[in-house]
Amino acid sequence: MNGPDPDRTEQFVDDVEAGRGGAMTDEVGVVTGELTVSTTLRPDGRADIAVQYAGAEEWYVLTGSPVPLPSAGLEALHRDILDRVRQGGGAQAG
Repeated sequence: MNGPDPDRTEQFVDDVEAGRGGAMTDEVGVVTGELTVSTTLRPDGRADIAVQYAGAEEWYVLTGSPVPLPSAGLEALHRDILDRVRQGGGAQAG
């Protein structure tokens, strides 16, 4: 999975501490601890959600990604994903 694309302006990237149970990824299962979350708008109107261990190079797809863009917009979706990861419990995008 690719992480943030510096050529795309419609994306949000933030660090977050995963809650107990972490976040579920397609590639490696649950990731925990300090994570970086990237939410990027796709040309088809959906959003890609990727996570990585803070400071790492490898990005993973958050299970359930890509997701439809809500009417509230990309920033609201990103904040929702950050909240889900903070709550833990194997957080997913969908």
